[in-house]
Amino acid sequence: MALFVRLLALALALALDPAATLAGPAKSPYQLVLQHSRLRGRQHGPNVCAVQKVIGTNKKYFTNCKQWYQRKICGKSTVISYECCPGYEKVPGEKGCPAALPLSNLYETLGVVGSTTTQLYTDRTEKLRPEMEGPGSFTIFAPSNEAWASLPAEVLDSLVSNVNIELLNALRYHMVGRRVLTDELKHGMTLTSMYQNSDIQIHHYPNGIVTVNCARLLKADHHATNGVVHLIDKVISTVTNNIQQIIEIEDTFETLRAAVAASGLNTMLEGNGQYTLLAPTNEAFEKIPSETLNRILGDPEALRDLLNNHILKSAMCAEAIVAGLSLETLEGTTLEVGCSGDMLTINGKAIISNKDILATNGVIHYIDELLIPDSAKTLFELAAESDVSTAIDLFRQAGLGTHLSGSERLTLLAPLNSVFKDGTPPIDAHTRNLLRNHIIKDQLASKYLYHGQTLETLGGKKLRVFVYRNSLCIENSCIAAHDKRGRYGTLFTMDRVLTPPMGTVMDVLKGDNRFSMLVAAIQSAGLTETLNREGVYTVFAPTNEAFRALPPRERSRLLGDAKELANILKYHVGDEILVSGGIGALVRLKSLQGDKLEVSLKNNVVSVNKEPVAEPDIMATNGVVHVITNVLQPPANRPQERGDELADSALEIFKQASAFSRASQRSVRLAPVYQRLLERMKH
Repeated sequence: MALFVRLLALALALALDPAATLAGPAKSPYQLVLQHSRLRGRQHGPNVCAVQKVIGTNKKYFTNCKQWYQRKICGKSTVISYECCPGYEKVPGEKGCPAALPLSNLYETLGVVGSTTTQLYTDRTEKLRPEMEGPGSFTIFAPSNEAWASLPAEVLDSLVSNVNIELLNALRYHMVGRRVLTDELKHGMTLTSMYQNSDIQIHHYPNGIVTVNCARLLKADHHATNGVVHLIDKVISTVTNNIQQIIEIEDTFETLRAAVAASGLNTMLEGNGQYTLLAPTNEAFEKIPSETLNRILGDPEALRDLLNNHILKSAMCAEAIVAGLSLETLEGTTLEVGCSGDMLTINGKAIISNKDILATNGVIHYIDELLIPDSAKTLFELAAESDVSTAIDLFRQAGLGTHLSGSERLTLLAPLNSVFKDGTPPIDAHTRNLLRNHIIKDQLASKYLYHGQTLETLGGKKLRVFVYRNSLCIENSCIAAHDKRGRYGTLFTMDRVLTPPMGTVMDVLKGDNRFSMLVAAIQSAGLTETLNREGVYTVFAPTNEAFRALPPRERSRLLGDAKELANILKYHVGDEILVSGGIGALVRLKSLQGDKLEVSLKNNVVSVNKEPVAEPDIMATNGVVHVITNVLQPPANRPQERGDELADSALEIFKQASAFSRASQRSVRLAPVYQRLLERMKH
C-alpha cells in the first residue's frame, strides 16, 4: 500500500510537470518559477499556468511564491489570470490545456507564440523565411508585437527602408545557429548570433527572470521542427562599446569621465567582466557642495571609494528587478535597489533617469544623484545623516569643527538628539572640556573594542570600555547604533552624554555632601583604602537621608559595631563595574560581602534588590557609584529571612527531640518543652 502511494505521488508530479524526470538535473530559476505557476494553475486543468498581470499594463509574469502572496510587481497591484503553459493549447470541450502544440518550423511557430510582426518582417527579406522554414537547428529570440510597436519611428523606418540589409541584419542578430533551451541559459554567458558572430548577452537571475541584452524573456522553449523560439519584450541591437567607451562618448558624463581617469578605474571599465555602473551625470555632481566635491576629487582614496560605490559586482538589467534587492558594490557597501512602477529606485529614491544602456562588459544606468559612501565622508558629513545634529552643533559652537572636518584619525562619541530634550548646556570652559572628552584620538571600529580597553581623548582623559552581554559602553555611555566609518574619522552614536571619571570612589563620595555619613562609616569600618586603590567596583551609595531613615537603635548599633558595619558596607559594593546601560533585564552582581545583589532595569529606572536607584552612573577611576536612598540589608540580616532561619533551626531541634523521646520513655516529658520553644521562635 505504501509503495502504491509513493508511485501515485510520483505519477502526479510527472503529470504536473512533464519535463520532470526521476533523476534529472537541478532546475534553473526560470524552470522553478514556471513550475510554481503550473502548481498554482493546476485546479484549472492540466498544463495551466497562473500568470500575474500588472493592472493597467500588458506586463505579465509567471509567479513565484513570494509574488503570489504579495500580489505586487514593483509595488503595483496585479491580477491573476490562467493561461496555457508554454507548449500547450486548449481543446474545445476539455478542461485546461491538455494538448501539446503541434510542431512546425520556426516561421510558423512565430505566429503561434504571438510574434506575427517578426513573421511579417521575415517575409519582407528575401533570404530569411526560406531559412526559417528549411532544415537546420536554430534559436530565435523573437520580439513580441508590442516590442516592435514601441520602437522609435525613425529606428523602424531605417529598418524597413532597407529590408535586405538593415532589417535582415537586425533579425539575424536575434538568431543563434543552434538550439538553445532555457536550462542552458546561464547568468553572464554570451551566445554567438547569426549576424557577424556578434555576442548576445544572457543573464539568468535568481528570481527566475531571464534577459537577453536586457530584454525580458516572456515565454520560452517553444519547440519547432528546426529549432526553438523564445518570446522577448524588446527588439535587441548589437553591442560594440565597453563601459569606458560609453563614458568617453557621452557628453553628460564629462565630470564622471575626469573622475574615472583620475582614479585609474578606466582600465577595469574597459576590460572583461560584467558590471553595473550607476553612472552619475554632470547634474548629479553639480548637486554636491563644491567644497565637498573638490575635497573628494582631490583625494585619490576617497575618489576611488566614491566611484566603486557606483559599481555593482554583476550586471543587473532593469527588467530583472520586480521587488527590492540588496546589492553589494565594489566599495563593499550595500545598496537597496528596487522599483516603483516603471521607475528604478536606489535606496528608495527614483534617481535613475536612463536605464539599460548595454555595454560589452555590463550595463549602465544613468543616475541624477551622487551616492557618496561613508568611507569618503568627513565626521561632519557622517553626522549630517544621523540623529546627532544637536551634539554636532555643540561641537561646532565649542570651536571643535576643524577636528571633525580635517584629516585627523579620530572617533567622535556623539550623543543622540533625544539626550538633549530638556535643553543644551551653555558653551563654557567646562562644556568645551567635556566635548573634547567625546573625541577619541584614534579611528576606531566598535567590533574591535574589548572589555577593559582604555581610550585617550583630546581632553587628555583615559576612558574605559565595558563589554556586556547586550551592550558596548564607554564609561557611562553606550553605543546606540552601528558605527559609521568615514575617510578619517568614525562616528559612534551614544545613548547619553559621557562623564569621564573624576577621582577614585572615595574621592567621589568625599566630594559630595550627600555622602558625609557614608564616608564616616567607611572610615570607621576600615574600608577607605579598599575604595581608594585600583579596582573595579560598583558602589550603591546610601545618602545621609538613607542612614537617618534607619531606626535610631539600629543605626546606633550598626555604627557602633565596626565588624557588622564593614559587613553591611561590603554588601553595597559589587566586585565589577556595572553601568546602567549594561544591566539589561536582571543582573546578579556579587558583592564584596559575598552575597549577590539583584540589579535590574525597567522603564529606564535602575533598581537594586527592587529598590529604585536615585541617580545612576557617577563614574570613578576605580568604579561607578549609584546613589540610593536606603541602606541595603544582606539576606542574613533581613528580618523575615532571619526569622525563617531561626524557625528552621527550632524545627530541626524539635525533630531531634522527637527522635530522642521515642528512643527513651524517660525523656518523653522533654517534647512539650521543645514544642513551646518552636512556637516562640516562629512568632
